[in-house]
Amino acid sequence: MRLDKYIASVTDFSRKEVKRMLHADEVTVNGEHERDAGRKVSDTDDVCLQGLPLDPPSTRYIMLYKPEGVVCSNDDPTHPTVTALLEMPRVERLHICGRLDVDTTGLVLLTDDGQWAHRVTSPNRHTGKIYHVITSDPITPDTVRIFADGIMLNGEHRRTKPAELELLSEREARVCLHEGRYHQVKRMFAAVGNRVDALHREQIGDIILDEMLEPGEYRELTPAEIASV
Repeated sequence: MRLDKYIASVTDFSRKEVKRMLHADEVTVNGEHERDAGRKVSDTDDVCLQGLPLDPPSTRYIMLYKPEGVVCSNDDPTHPTVTALLEMPRVERLHICGRLDVDTTGLVLLTDDGQWAHRVTSPNRHTGKIYHVITSDPITPDTVRIFADGIMLNGEHRRTKPAELELLSEREARVCLHEGRYHQVKRMFAAVGNRVDALHREQIGDIILDEMLEPGEYRELTPAEIASV
């Protein structure tokens, strides 16, 4: 990795700021002052900034319990953001994998591994996403078949992919989607004449929201959870 990118990836400094520090002789590599921003370094090199050693960059994989009223964005003028809930540096570099509406709660995944994020969100991988739904009106048994057949949503040109709907009670269900269209669960229920009053995502692929987490809390994914994607 280029030296300027290496330093920027483990600090809050921009690459432009790093280059200024390089020219000010504030960076050493393996004990020697270095001014070349393009020098290649690896995790085995001893890189110091202003005399302090820098830890090698590590990739972050996080599960977060999104509360209601929080938006899946790095910046928003009117609502708190999921990244603002994270007490860690460089949160603006995290990819938000599978965004939720402001009033939807539950599992959100974040990472600075772009390829992993793409595998989570790519429609070609058909990753299942499971939601717990509470509706205004009773859910008819026919809704199970309609969801399984696919629905032509208002303004769309193709049917939704088959979705599994499990009835839990008269107005409560669990639905599994294999795509992520805009407001999809709400629009699917609206298409059958019902309305979603509460929506909560429980699972993405094999990764299940940790029951020990409270709204707004988060933890790092386990190696097995990371490898499941």
